[in-house]
Amino acid sequence: MGVSQNDGKMEGWLYLMRMNRLGMQYSRKMYFILQGNFLRSFKSKPTSEYQEPVRSAIIDSCIRVTDNGKASVHRKVFFSFTLYNSSNANDQLKLGASSPEEAAKWIHSLQDAALKELPNPAKDFVACSSGKRWSPLRLGGSRSALRSSVDWTFCPLIHTEVMTNDVIAPSPWKIFGCQNGLRLFKETKDGDSRGRHWDDHPAIMAVGVLDGTSEAIFGTLLSLGPSRSEWDFCFYRGTVVENLDGHTDIVHQQLYSDWLPWGMKRRDLLLRRYWRREEDGTYVILYHSVSHKKCPPKRGYVRACLKSGGYVITPVNHGKQSLVRHMLAIDWKFWKLYLRPSSARSITIRMLERIAALRELYGTKAGNYSTAFRSGEFSRDIGLAHSEKEITKTEFHSPLEVKKKEEVNPMEDEVEKPGRASLKGMHDSADEFFDVPEPTDYDQFENEWSSEFIMEQHPTNTHQPRMSNSSRFVKKFHELRVQKKGYVDLQEVVKEDNMSCAYGSTLQKDPNCALPCSWGAADPSSFLIRGPNYLRDHEKIKAKDTLMQLVGVDWLRCDERIDDLSSRFGGIVQKYAELGGPEFFFVVNIQIPGTTMYTLAFYYMLNTPLEENPLLHSFVNGDDAYRNSRFKLIPYISKGSWIVKQSVGKKACLVSQALEVKYFRGKNYLELMINVGSSTIARGVVNLVLGYLNNLVIEMAFLIQANTEEELPEVLLGTCRINHLDASKSVQVKP
Repeated sequence: MGVSQNDGKMEGWLYLMRMNRLGMQYSRKMYFILQGNFLRSFKSKPTSEYQEPVRSAIIDSCIRVTDNGKASVHRKVFFSFTLYNSSNANDQLKLGASSPEEAAKWIHSLQDAALKELPNPAKDFVACSSGKRWSPLRLGGSRSALRSSVDWTFCPLIHTEVMTNDVIAPSPWKIFGCQNGLRLFKETKDGDSRGRHWDDHPAIMAVGVLDGTSEAIFGTLLSLGPSRSEWDFCFYRGTVVENLDGHTDIVHQQLYSDWLPWGMKRRDLLLRRYWRREEDGTYVILYHSVSHKKCPPKRGYVRACLKSGGYVITPVNHGKQSLVRHMLAIDWKFWKLYLRPSSARSITIRMLERIAALRELYGTKAGNYSTAFRSGEFSRDIGLAHSEKEITKTEFHSPLEVKKKEEVNPMEDEVEKPGRASLKGMHDSADEFFDVPEPTDYDQFENEWSSEFIMEQHPTNTHQPRMSNSSRFVKKFHELRVQKKGYVDLQEVVKEDNMSCAYGSTLQKDPNCALPCSWGAADPSSFLIRGPNYLRDHEKIKAKDTLMQLVGVDWLRCDERIDDLSSRFGGIVQKYAELGGPEFFFVVNIQIPGTTMYTLAFYYMLNTPLEENPLLHSFVNGDDAYRNSRFKLIPYISKGSWIVKQSVGKKACLVSQALEVKYFRGKNYLELMINVGSSTIARGVVNLVLGYLNNLVIEMAFLIQANTEEELPEVLLGTCRINHLDASKSVQVKP
């Protein structure tokens, strides 16, 4: 549909997505303008800046934006996102864009608007709305809340950091050849820095540059339809078995046999597929094998096992070209003894050469190859033979097609009626049974989006801060069984009935991290932080030390969410409180959603008076808006599968921009409760990580972002290193 950004103004067509009174999903095309803190919607593109909007709202510091991924309404596919009030999860607004690029631009612009200083509302009501009532996006919003102490020094620095890694770590890849214009790499293991040793099922990566945008290539790789035969010589047929959420689904792929060695049976793959878009326009698609009750092994096929694999598509040359990395670690399930491991490597390398075919396709199209959001015919009833299956056609538009074919359709609307101040004020209830079909609604498409998934993806309450929604998601996900040693379902572990514990000491300490299911402190010099001249040169430096000491870690499970661990009697925080010493605790409580809630909590202790650290003192005694604009996390998987490393990344992030964070202030502590279940993307990453949990070494660093010369250079609050965490060794506690 196209969006424009200039002079701090964002405008373009979006779809308002709602449920009507009959529980059916509908969408409404509206023209939105975001200028400063003010969001306005129109029936058509306004011809004058004085034109009255249909609906208007104020974006303040309580507004959060979540990326919901793909969503389907009446066979139209959108990339949706939700605005919600952090103080009232029922107060929300769900919007859809025609492409992931447009959705990302709106998400970033809205997040920036929420962090800007709110001007005088009374003055702007008159100047901007000519007396028409504005609705702050919150229920019962007060003037005191609007004046909350957001850290305005943060605003000029938003999105200015280059998307580089904030962890210093050696590359695990070693080049071993070049074929068809692709560089070929293998993953090296510990003690094999020269890459001489080959595993039975090694991780191999092909790297090439394609003449196309990252968005277009992402769409092509995501497609399972007929157009895939234009470049993927391995692929015969594909179906979507189940959609888990807007970023995750289960796909079944059947492969041709003519490219395989003579006498080798046809192979198929049943994969869990996850995707996301990074801030710099990089797209990540990750796969690994699973089992699913709806897709048992097929007659005539041998089911191969993809241990990890996927694509990373990074824009280069100002977005005109893309660097594509394709990685595979696959067990082809050979049974003949005379077939050597080198044969399996040859087949894997042959499959990676699909990138060369894709490069040639984009080369012949001069970068104008249409993305794969077009047409597809997939079977939903995958238990039947293909000849007996009834093909279900669904639609998925490419951004190019939408831009070329969409017309501006003025729509009838009721006159705005006064209502309460909330996100719901942006909805138009008069049109709940009205959705104008567009010219491209009934074209051919390549991806399956079933009516079952439509209902799953659009519950009445789209934001999920409460555990009930996340629990339903994880319960559904746990029906899957992964065909890989080490992939553990957390609900299958033996549960102990130990209902009491000493909080702060449930996970054993091992400074050398040689013992499984233990913790220690990570090396601070592995992490990069803002240097003393960062505001001028944007240079980051190695961290030298940490401000606080990690004194304890909890690994707990419970039937409900566990809040404010620091206040519990008998814990390490309360023991120090009883002594009345100067020690202050900073506790990071990470809540992992599921039918059983898992909690990973880190206890950091400061021995010096809090007042001696001005930035930490301001953070501890500031309000939630200030804290949300400052608290950062740097993640790092130092040992583990490529797919997990790629899903987690090594980039610092402001936690509250992606996840719900609650703060609990006590006499001698501040506890941060991070709800992983509040984000679709985070849930996908965490569920992937949980499957490989006992094979991972996880390192993290926590810090408060420095935004002024006086606050620089940054200092790490603390680090941690978790070694081969085991769900069966978590401690059962009472809620």
